Amino acid sequence: MSIKDTIKSSVLDALGRSAGLRLWEILLILAGACAIGAYIFLVYKGFSKSAFYSRDLNVTIAGMCVTVAAIMIAMQTNLLVSLGMVGALSIVRFRTAIKNPLDLLYLFWSISAGIICGVGLYTLAILLCAIMTALIWLLGSIPASRAPAVLIVKADAGADEARIHDAIKRESAWLHLSSVVTRAQEAEWIYEVRAKDKGALTRSVSRIEGVTSVSCLESDSEIRA
Repeated sequence: MSIKDTIKSSVLDALGRSAGLRLWEILLILAGACAIGAYIFLVYKGFSKSAFYSRDLNVTIAGMCVTVAAIMIAMQTNLLVSLGMVGALSIVRFRTAIKNPLDLLYLFWSISAGIICGVGLYTLAILLCAIMTALIWLLGSIPASRAPAVLIVKADAGADEARIHDAIKRESAWLHLSSVVTRAQEAEWIYEVRAKDKGALTRSVSRIEGVTSVSCLESDSEIRA
């Protein structure tokens, strides 16, 4: 037998050979992945903002940890299976829109935990969960400054602009005139304001003679302090 045939035989033998994980080892890996996935489920449910929370996404994040661990088991068992997995996963595309960028963190956390559990590094998986939980809690507890509200005042063309400005100033801790639009029969002012009681602000401005409508729009964005 030539050297070429020997190398070919060795490669084919390695491709077809299984790692031979025992049943209890497989069950231990999957049980660990299930526990980590359930923990991530609870963390996501507890820290996620109510406006962005999706139970379906949360279940997906928890299940992804177990799925990735199972893939890692299959890839360790047989080299041919691992090559097939890589080929199959490389052509899969996910087009589900992520509403909150923070959800990507949980997705990568779940995938990473599944990979770590799949190779049996349970201590590292537990440390990852502890560090991620502490990091999310710590950074989430830092207060963020809210963007100012937008106040839109519409009035007749002859309305007293100075009186309107003074009324807004009395009810606001801070204000900035962003835009002024004047038409033949109507004028419009757009302010950025910070007011504790927006209801009192709108009522105070609407009582001024000539004012036809007052709208206060609360922004859900955040700014850096």
